Amino acid sequence: LTRKYVDAAGGRITILDTRKTTPTLRALEKYAVRAGGGTNHRSGLDDAILVKDNHIRLAGGVARAIERMRAARREMPIEIEAQSLAQVDEALAGGADMILLDNLPIEQAREAVRRIARRAKVEISGGVTLDRIPELASTGADYVSVGALTHSAPAADLSFEIEPDA
Repeated sequence: LTRKYVDAAGGRITILDTRKTTPTLRALEKYAVRAGGGTNHRSGLDDAILVKDNHIRLAGGVARAIERMRAARREMPIEIEAQSLAQVDEALAGGADMILLDNLPIEQAREAVRRIARRAKVEISGGVTLDRIPELASTGADYVSVGALTHSAPAADLSFEIEPDA
């Protein structure tokens, strides 16, 4: 499955998995993504700070969320989820290391990438399907994360035959 996404991207965008994995199978599912040419995004909640919509609301806005995360964990990269161009602007002003464009329409995603102008890494997420990869890759974003690589990968049809010694 991952190989199909990587091929569709044509080297223009990095295909990432997500941390949405099957309990007890995370290491194997992440290995399968790498074997297919994809990249592992995060192993868990402790390798980077990802500030999502609920965190932003609780912190009192994007800038305040970034400020609080920097104070708590200065050395860790901070990724901010943006659901609008206004939030993209706030994340840039706050010094986010990476901006996650969540479910933005394609034209807004293009505009967001233009505004970010390489000042932060850009990840696209939400509603990502194989047929959308070429269009998403054309935005200029750095990454596209695909939950289906781990939570919806088809199982291999395996069987094991035992033959008695002749």
